[in-house]
Amino acid sequence: MKRSIMMGLCLGVVAHACMGLGVLGTALAYDTVVVKDGAVLRGTVTFQGTVPEPKEFELRRYPDRAFCGAISDGAGNRHLKEVNIGQSGGLKDVVVVVEGVQGGKPFTFTNARIESDVCEFLPFVTVVSDKRELTVINLDPVSHDIQGYTYDQSGVDIVLHRPSLTATGTTDIVHLVKGRKVLTMQCGMHPYMQSWGYAIDNPYYAVTDQDGAYSIGDLPPGTYSVKAWHPILGVQERELTVEPKSTATLDVRFDAK
Repeated sequence: MKRSIMMGLCLGVVAHACMGLGVLGTALAYDTVVVKDGAVLRGTVTFQGTVPEPKEFELRRYPDRAFCGAISDGAGNRHLKEVNIGQSGGLKDVVVVVEGVQGGKPFTFTNARIESDVCEFLPFVTVVSDKRELTVINLDPVSHDIQGYTYDQSGVDIVLHRPSLTATGTTDIVHLVKGRKVLTMQCGMHPYMQSWGYAIDNPYYAVTDQDGAYSIGDLPPGTYSVKAWHPILGVQERELTVEPKSTATLDVRFDAK
């Protein structure tokens, strides 16, 4: 039986990813309407500076080191690369969201799916939505202990715990509370397995590809706040006016901390 869980602002243990998000008010309902003179928003998210070193984990300290060691540095370590930069400086895994859109194209959100593959959660960043399903599938022959955390200034709560994720996986309904937006999961047995999610409430979003590119189409003309979120580098916001039948360009740069 599917069990409802509460996931929200930061399901995880890396507090700096929550900085700048705050606790948001209840979002207004989104309505599907005919979009006249829709526009396209596109751009590139880049990174400048020294790329953070991957986190290093000694495989000998954790179970299933032979299987999980299929992906290693050859010296008995497993790396968790949290900031992925393309050849031209593009930043992967940034969720770009147009906020404040109350009506527009159909919100045909696909339920979120995360896979554990060779002791790695994929994708590293995904999107979730309120009252929609999140499914975690185990493709590995070993079990994983999935743990989920949510926290804000008031404290930390464990909201998801699957002590033995089998091949059949698990599915739950995401319930967002207090306007929380960000979640993460990790494996208690294999801490280098981590995954993040960002909650969206309208169809005007995109996740940057390996080159840092994104594109959001059929956007109603207007003035909006556009948010670019990365789980490690934080949040940037820009105000943008979109003209009818136009192609607007918004490039964002994250600098090394």
